Amino acid sequence: MTTGIIFISLIFMIIGMVVQARLKNKFKEYANQSTYSNLSGQEIAKKMLNDNGIYDVQITSVEGELTDHYNPVNKTVNLSRDVYEGRNIAAAAVAAHECGHAVQHATAYSMLTLRSKIVPAVQISSTLSQWVIMAGIGFMGFGGGNSTVLLIGIMLFAVTTLFSLITLPVEFDASARALKWLSSANITTNDEKDKAQDALKWAALTYVVSALASIAMLLQYILIYQSRSRD
Repeated sequence: MTTGIIFISLIFMIIGMVVQARLKNKFKEYANQSTYSNLSGQEIAKKMLNDNGIYDVQITSVEGELTDHYNPVNKTVNLSRDVYEGRNIAAAAVAAHECGHAVQHATAYSMLTLRSKIVPAVQISSTLSQWVIMAGIGFMGFGGGNSTVLLIGIMLFAVTTLFSLITLPVEFDASARALKWLSSANITTNDEKDKAQDALKWAALTYVVSALASIAMLLQYILIYQSRSRD
């Protein structure tokens, strides 16, 4: 790998670590502040699903920290234990956000549908792209070898970049749905809603950093391809 690629990787790794640390601190802070409704994350998830006419989604508790997610394949809202059992602002924000994805699924939200369709391609590209790119750079380093392998690697990496970009509106929309419902359902006060929004903002920033890092790396690979193709 070139110096530029290593430098970009380090920069975004550091930024990612800072954002992740800030996110954990925010959730820790808001996990110590109860909500007006005093409902648990599981109760909030169930109510939000029911309020949106969704009755075929199961709510489960999973191990780990910040492991919360919605699985559209088996229609499950999976909440970490602290969120599932928690009766605080952080738990309310996360539970509602994950249910936001369930609402997206139920209403056939276009960006979620698109993201789901390209998952198989992403699984392949994320596994192969780095190896193919390294092989392509290596081949071109020996006597101006053919650039086709590197180009294939770049195309594979572009799929993962596209996925990270599509993920952004999906996450932003789920948070918007969550915050709107928390307020309208009287789960949180206005002050609690603002804090829930702050927590979700930092969660969203992790996806933004990931997308920017992917774009930067893709552009770097393209520049390498163009440079070595001219040699």
